[in-house]
Amino acid sequence: MIRRTDDPEKLKYQAQGRPLSPPETALTQAMVKHFAAGTHDFAALAAALQADGVVRPSGAVGAWTEAVLEAELRAINQELDRAEAESGFGA
Repeated sequence: MIRRTDDPEKLKYQAQGRPLSPPETALTQAMVKHFAAGTHDFAALAAALQADGVVRPSGAVGAWTEAVLEAELRAINQELDRAEAESGFGA
């Protein structure tokens, strides 16, 4: 099913087939905070997420590392792609 919208508030989520989970939202907010502060290196970002106590969206436990950050982002992207393919544009 394809759903379309002209609502500007909804357009920013046009490629999401589902809303972000609370842990995904927390990760996103933490990443935006650290990017805005000038952190752009994934190793430094992982250290900052660890220092902030950000929970992994996958539910896995353990320290944030560059590899873990990449794996978490890859998994989120794959899940959002799957949801978008199932739900269509503008879900």
